[in-house]
Amino acid sequence: MRSAGVLTLLGLALVTASCAAPRTTTPSPIAEPAPLVRATTSAPPTTTAPPPAPPCAVTTGACVSLAQRLAWLLRDGEVVRGPVPAGFGPPDQATPAGSFHVVWKDREHTSSVYGTDMPNSVFFAAGGIAFHAGPLDAPSHGCVHLTDADSAAFFDGLKVGDAVQVL
Repeated sequence: MRSAGVLTLLGLALVTASCAAPRTTTPSPIAEPAPLVRATTSAPPTTTAPPPAPPCAVTTGACVSLAQRLAWLLRDGEVVRGPVPAGFGPPDQATPAGSFHVVWKDREHTSSVYGTDMPNSVFFAAGGIAFHAGPLDAPSHGCVHLTDADSAAFFDGLKVGDAVQVL
């Protein structure tokens, strides 16, 4: 017979615990997860080096650096275009260094010696040396090759008589 937690079996009384007995301790609360703290890493500040200044004394005209393979168009002491990439002649047909002046211009020139097109030609040195559109990765015959856009800007920006310095 079963009564209030006492069981009598074959004359023996056994005391049993009830499964439904109330708990005397409360479980500890589950700890809330700590908020995620993201490591903040800031990228180092980006510093953009200013473009190289023209190494020439020209204030109105063009400056060419053979060593840097760059050219600048200047007006009243201000760079109006550049530095822009430039291509030159090989050692046996080197682009001449020195101080010159724009002698003449021809928007759609064709070389009378080589039979090649020289778009946006701005002639500044003896022997037909000019700024003109041409491949930057192929040697010229002494001229200064510029991209199509840069040669158009030099053609429009340079006037007959403007200074050209090639260093």
